[in-house]
Amino acid sequence: MSARDRILARVRAAVDGAPEAPPAARDYLTSHTPDDPAALLDLLHENLADYRALVHRTDPAGVGPLIGRLLRARGSASVLAPAGLPPEWLAHTTCVRVADTPDATAAELDAVDSVVTGCALAIAETGTLVLDAGPDQGRRRITLVPDHHICVVRVPHQLVASVPQAMLRLDPRRPLTWISGPSATSDIELDRVEGVHGPRTLEVVLVGE
Repeated sequence: MSARDRILARVRAAVDGAPEAPPAARDYLTSHTPDDPAALLDLLHENLADYRALVHRTDPAGVGPLIGRLLRARGSASVLAPAGLPPEWLAHTTCVRVADTPDATAAELDAVDSVVTGCALAIAETGTLVLDAGPDQGRRRITLVPDHHICVVRVPHQLVASVPQAMLRLDPRRPLTWISGPSATSDIELDRVEGVHGPRTLEVVLVGE
């Protein structure tokens, strides 16, 4: 008998005759936030900022001018944008537009100054953005390699209160990327380092109707 067989035999012996596990409880709250769109938006803003994202608010007509100002303030000379990004979002910038091509290398993506995308959803209670590789988001790697990411959230229809509510609206067959603030990690002494696993700077544009 192999070591694996001996271990599995001990597990089977230990659980032999054990009662069936009770069904998982599903009566938990799906949200801890009042159903108030204005309150949800304020909570999302607060939690995004708490994660050290830079948060901006505007209306649909102001998206393009705002993104143009953010790119100029960053000093960006190039911007990567998915094919399905609304063209008016980049209508107020002179940055060289870089296409998301399948053969782009990590080094080429790293040379891009900024990336602009939309999102699938934003979760207020956790300050999380969810991308699902939709037409205005592109592939996951374009939001992981460049050092500066501008993400546009259209509220209220892209805003939910909680993770359970988000799961009901997301397609688990799609490649989901969950973003809570800029990339950050800490060592055992709690020294925070940003930009190791993704963009060092995350800017979120909240677009109200």
